[in-house]
Amino acid sequence: MACNRNRLHGGNYAAASLREPYEPLRGSALHIRDVLKANGLSLCQTLNMKILLVEDDPTLGEAVMLAVRQAGFAADWSRDGVQAEAALKAYAYDAMLLDLGLPRREGLEVLRNARKRGATLPVMILTARDTVEDRVRGLDAGADDYLLKPFALDELLARLRALLRRAHGVADTQIRMGRFGFDSVKRQASVDETPLVLSAREVEVLEILLNHAGRVTAKEAIADRLTGWDEGVGDNAVEVYIHRLRRKLEGSGVVIRTLRGLGYLLEAER
Repeated sequence: MACNRNRLHGGNYAAASLREPYEPLRGSALHIRDVLKANGLSLCQTLNMKILLVEDDPTLGEAVMLAVRQAGFAADWSRDGVQAEAALKAYAYDAMLLDLGLPRREGLEVLRNARKRGATLPVMILTARDTVEDRVRGLDAGADDYLLKPFALDELLARLRALLRRAHGVADTQIRMGRFGFDSVKRQASVDETPLVLSAREVEVLEILLNHAGRVTAKEAIADRLTGWDEGVGDNAVEVYIHRLRRKLEGSGVVIRTLRGLGYLLEAER
């Protein structure tokens, strides 16, 4: 995993696998947030999917985790191949960002094993291996995309959003249901083009329900989507977010129904 250059042009941070390119991120968490803010990463499309990052480099891993979480994704981070396989067996992730040169188990082996188990989640390989043969091996092993290090975080997020859109059969970033609209890039809900004022958590819950519009979503599933390994969201908190969303969506043309013992259903108002 060798790289010898870094790009930081016009606010675009490009991560690489050697320590030297990461020096701009060593100052403070606030500095990292400033770099990401300059890239407009708070205006990213997610349907509140949960992502598995598999990366052994701590500095790159921290940068990617911060980027995907600020973009609105829930995310877990595995630092070696064995841990990644355990995570994939325990949870149905929506996508995986996979390094190849991993401790304990190679990235391609992790990918092949996942496909053998029938896992269909989109997989993007993140690596410094740049030969045609390497790319062919990765794609033939079951990867859906192949991004070379160093890369810009905004390109990583754009590719990830595209993977998720294709996986869910969605091409348009604008969702319309009567008077209600949702811009999945800006993560902005509106009624008759007038923006709704929603908290970050309310937007996340709304995205989850929109992603399953017309289908029941269990309360436990919503709580799980809102959390990573290092934090928790209880059922009571989910109920609070649903109550607030119902109040703010009144008259919009969409409603959130409760199906006792099953979960919540977002649909067009009848």
